[in-house]
Amino acid sequence: MDTKILLENGTNELEVLEFTLNGFSYGINVAKVREIIPYQDVTPVPNAHPSIEGIFMPRETMITAIDLKNCLQKGDSEPNGLFIITNFNKLDIAFHVDNVVGIHRVSWRDIIKPDSTVNSYEEGIATGIIKISEKLIIILDFEKIVADINPETSLKVNEIDELGERQRNDIPVLIAEDSVLLNKLIVDSLHKAGYMNIIHTKNGQEAYDIIQDCKRNGSLDDHVKALITDVEMPEMDGHRLTRLVKEDDETKHIPVIIFSSLINEEMRRKGEALGADAQLTKPEIGNLVRVLDSLVLK
Repeated sequence: MDTKILLENGTNELEVLEFTLNGFSYGINVAKVREIIPYQDVTPVPNAHPSIEGIFMPRETMITAIDLKNCLQKGDSEPNGLFIITNFNKLDIAFHVDNVVGIHRVSWRDIIKPDSTVNSYEEGIATGIIKISEKLIIILDFEKIVADINPETSLKVNEIDELGERQRNDIPVLIAEDSVLLNKLIVDSLHKAGYMNIIHTKNGQEAYDIIQDCKRNGSLDDHVKALITDVEMPEMDGHRLTRLVKEDDETKHIPVIIFSSLINEEMRRKGEALGADAQLTKPEIGNLVRVLDSLVLK
């Protein structure tokens, strides 16, 4: 199946790959998918996490295979089905699924954010739900699935300590990040790095509304000296937000840092075309601070 469907930059759309486990439908952003291959035998890894089936090496690249049924507490997979091979956070990982149904093009505005009855603060792994022809497709948080297996793949907050003693400042920074946990970790890390004046929002639309309000009342430079944004967010994604900011003569001077698990070669080209000042993959919280320093501490 061709997973390289190209979207025009900044349109607030995404492609969702629908797959099944035990007859239920789930989804993953096509931007994370490298290829889909038939199941193949893997080599078990001693003392590995129960959700890790093993490793294999298609085309000389070692890939870790994760049993998605085990992760979702739906039993263990049989040696059949498919591997969805992904790349995010600079990791190549294969997720074992039963079947792949197809690809749906949707707007981020069409994605329903799960409420607290579906997701708890830290434990939920559903990032959104879409309805296609009366069928509900649950979009999974693959970054959290991997981080639960190996916490070292999550934000490396200890990198802030390696930056050494830092002075506090009042430079206003606006953040758009839909994950409650990651939002808090980013804010806490920036506070620790000396950035005390932070406004954090849960999607691109909220961040853009703040920018527009500041434009109207003439306080933009007092409230937004830099913007840090995720890519995958409901309502408005980070690419659409970047495009709107950089196409506006009144806001294009604001440095935009895209901080996402999706920074690969193709996504980097998209971000550059939209005018992003920097693009970093999410574990690199130390680099985020360094880049932010370079853009605002002049």
